[in-house]
Amino acid sequence: MIKIGCFALVSPFSPLEAQFAAIRGMGFDYADLTDSHDGAILGNEFGFTAAASLDAHPSRVRSMVEQHQLSLTAVCAHANLLDPSGPDTYGTAQIIKAIRLARDLGVKQVITTEGDPKTAFGESLRHDEQIFSVVEKLYWPVQWAAELGIELLLEPHGILTDSVEATAEILERLGHPETVGLNLDTGNLWLGGGENFEYIERFAERIKHVHWKDLEADWESKRGTQYGCGMGLIPLGDGVIGLPEIASELKRIGFDGPTTLEVFGEEAVKESAERLQSWFA
Repeated sequence: MIKIGCFALVSPFSPLEAQFAAIRGMGFDYADLTDSHDGAILGNEFGFTAAASLDAHPSRVRSMVEQHQLSLTAVCAHANLLDPSGPDTYGTAQIIKAIRLARDLGVKQVITTEGDPKTAFGESLRHDEQIFSVVEKLYWPVQWAAELGIELLLEPHGILTDSVEATAEILERLGHPETVGLNLDTGNLWLGGGENFEYIERFAERIKHVHWKDLEADWESKRGTQYGCGMGLIPLGDGVIGLPEIASELKRIGFDGPTTLEVFGEEAVKESAERLQSWFA
């Protein structure tokens, strides 16, 4: 039976515990820990941000998860790996903290990506410099993940990770195939110009998690120019990505890892879960 969970961002402007309550209320057993940060954040104090502090005692998250009878399948640590390191840039230090948090919570997977550059420096990097920037910033996270028994998964969410060839280059440079894997995000990969079937064929054994979302036809004009989007607004199968066929291919290669719905709206979420179960039946 395929494991289907939800992003812990299903209830806008609500704290993390409200996200877990909503996920349980829709009948799910699994969730990703989606948003995190260093130190303190005002939105947590006043109840309108669904983020977990990487510096908080792990029991803060564990107690919420246990209260709502959920299991976490992954800690998300999406980063900016193409810009220069800075005190306000989510990067190496934060990914390492996420790996430690996952260990303390008994979670097997941490998901990261390179993101879009936001500085002139990052935007001007040559391809070889982009690869170096990502590999250099992930060197110590990979060592920590290997030491602590965590799978560090790269997600399509940028100019490199939306490319099969560039992803293969990063994997080769990072090494540690028993530690470094992939999280297939069906919507992000398609939007960035990648091909889900090519990705699955090339990296079958490295795919350890799947984020599911479908996109409407009006996204086609943005394909290849935008790298990643947050949530799909339609049920899986109602868009242009071809998710029933992608699910069939994942089933054929024997994928049995956890999966997460990146779908907004209770009815769309429930419909997506039912369809996904049927596709993997």
